[in-house]
Amino acid sequence: MSAERDSAVGEQGSDGGSRTAGAARTAAAGAGASASAAKKAAPSKKAAARKPAAAKKAAARKSAAAKKAAAEKTPGATKPAAKKAPAKKTPAKKTPSAKKAAPAKKASSAPLRKAPAPRKQVVAPKKATASVPAAPAKTVAAHPQGESRTALVRRARRINRELAEVYPYAHPELDFENPFQLVVATVLSAQTTDLRVNQTTPALFAKYPTPEDLAAANPEEVEEILRPTGFFRAKTKSVIGLSKALVEQFGGEVPGRLEDLVKLPGVGRKTAFVVLGNAFGRPGITVDTHFQRLVRRWKWTDETDPDKIEAAVGALFPKSDWTDLSHHVIWHGRRICHARKPACGACPIAPLCPAYGEGETDPEKAKKLLKYEKAGQPGQRLRPPQAYLDAGGRAAPPLGAG
Repeated sequence: MSAERDSAVGEQGSDGGSRTAGAARTAAAGAGASASAAKKAAPSKKAAARKPAAAKKAAARKSAAAKKAAAEKTPGATKPAAKKAPAKKTPAKKTPSAKKAAPAKKASSAPLRKAPAPRKQVVAPKKATASVPAAPAKTVAAHPQGESRTALVRRARRINRELAEVYPYAHPELDFENPFQLVVATVLSAQTTDLRVNQTTPALFAKYPTPEDLAAANPEEVEEILRPTGFFRAKTKSVIGLSKALVEQFGGEVPGRLEDLVKLPGVGRKTAFVVLGNAFGRPGITVDTHFQRLVRRWKWTDETDPDKIEAAVGALFPKSDWTDLSHHVIWHGRRICHARKPACGACPIAPLCPAYGEGETDPEKAKKLLKYEKAGQPGQRLRPPQAYLDAGGRAAPPLGAG
C-alpha cells in the first residue's frame, strides 16, 4: 500500500519529485535504510492524504525535499542505526551478566554462611568430651581409679586367691559335730565371739544332745547355761523354739534347704548359709559384721543391707567359691583387718586394697595388732581341725580356764 502511494505522489509532483521517488525506490532495493525511511514517512503520507489538495501538494513537496535529504544522508544514516543496534544489544548482554553476577555473589556468600556450621560441629565435640569424665567420676565413687566391672571381678578374685594362701586352713570357727549343734551354735554367736560360744556349748550339748531334749528343756536352766553369751533370755527362747520346730515340722532333723531353714525361730539367711555350707556342703555366703566391713573397704560393693551385699559379692565369684570365700574374708577381718585399727603394715593384700593407710602402716607396729595364731595366740575353737593345728594354730582354752 505504501509503495503504490509513493508512486502516485511521484507522478503528481514535479520532475524533481518523480526523480526523488525513483531514487527512493532504488535506495529501498539496495539498502535496508530506505525501508526504515519509508516506514517513517508512511505516517506523514497518511496525514497528508487526509488534507485538501493544496495541502497535499505542499506536503508532497516537503516530503520530496525530505526524501532528497534522506537519500543524500542514506549512507550516514545507516551508520547510526548500526551503532544503535549494538547499543540496544549491549544492555541486553549486560543484563544477563549482571544477573549472573548476582548469583555469583550469593554463591560466594554461601560459603560464608556455611562457615559457622563447621565451627558449631567443632564446639559440640568439645562439650561432649568435657562431659565424658562425668561417667568415670561416678565409678570412682564406687570403684577405685575408675575401675571397670571386669577389673573389679579380677581384683576381687585375686584377693580371694591371696587370702587362700594366707589361710589355707580357714574353717568355721564354731565347734560342732552335727547340723543340729551347728545351727544352735550359730544362733548363739549373735552379738558375741565364736570363742565365747565354743566355751559355752559343751555344757549345753552335754545336757541337751538332741532337738527333742532341748525342746522339752526348762527355760530357766537353759538361760543359766547361756548367760556368758549375752542376751541369754532371747537366745534361750530361740534355741528352744527352733528345737520344737525341728521336732514338729521336720521329724527332729535339720532341713537342708534355705527355704526351710529361714522358717526356724532365730534363723536368718546368714545362719542358714553357715549351716548349708559347712554341714551340707552347699555353697553360701555368710555376711557377718567382718564380711560387711571388709567388702566395703575393698570396694566390692557400697551396699549396707546384708541381703544386697550377699547378692553383689556373689555376682563377683562362681558359686562354688562362696563358702570358702566367706571363711577367708572373716578370718582376715578377725586377725588383720580389724574394725578400729587395721594392721595395714602387716596385710598380705595391701597392694590390692583401696583402703590401705586407714590403719597402722609401719610394719613393726602393725605386727603388734595381729590376733590369734598370727600373733602366736590361741584360736577360737576348742577342737579345731588337724590342718589348723598342723599350720601352727592353737586350740582355745575351755570356759573358766586362766
